[in-house]
Amino acid sequence: MREALESAHRGFGSSCVIGVAEAEKFIQTHSVNLVTGRKWIGSAFGGWKSIDDVPKLVNKALTGEWPIGDYVTHEFDGLEKVNESIEILHKGESLRAIIKISPPPVPQTVNPKVKIISSVKHFGGLLQTVSHWSEEVQGEMTFGIYIP
Repeated sequence: MREALESAHRGFGSSCVIGVAEAEKFIQTHSVNLVTGRKWIGSAFGGWKSIDDVPKLVNKALTGEWPIGDYVTHEFDGLEKVNESIEILHKGESLRAIIKISPPPVPQTVNPKVKIISSVKHFGGLLQTVSHWSEEVQGEMTFGIYIP
């Protein structure tokens, strides 16, 4: 990182540090590198801002627009595994870890008259298009339901 700053042009050169450096590590450089106009900037999490952008990221992940499952390398059951997950992240042995804090939902019983046409993750729930045989109408009715 130091070499990147020192190789930037005097007066207007910039060097960008991407990602997060190892914990408890320091970077040293001569102060003249900064006072002569070089810039040292950083970008953690791709420049995303937590308050504004994390809800957008979550929605993209829930709707399947971003397949984040490909980046999960470890999964842990229960909050008692939090320290273990943090340890492997600090050691660089894990890209992303998920800690499951509740059991998966119990599958709902299926009504033979109801057919699920499509199912899309949407804002923390499931948006389904279903068709249902109706005795009153003597035919199939199609409608959408939202399951939180």
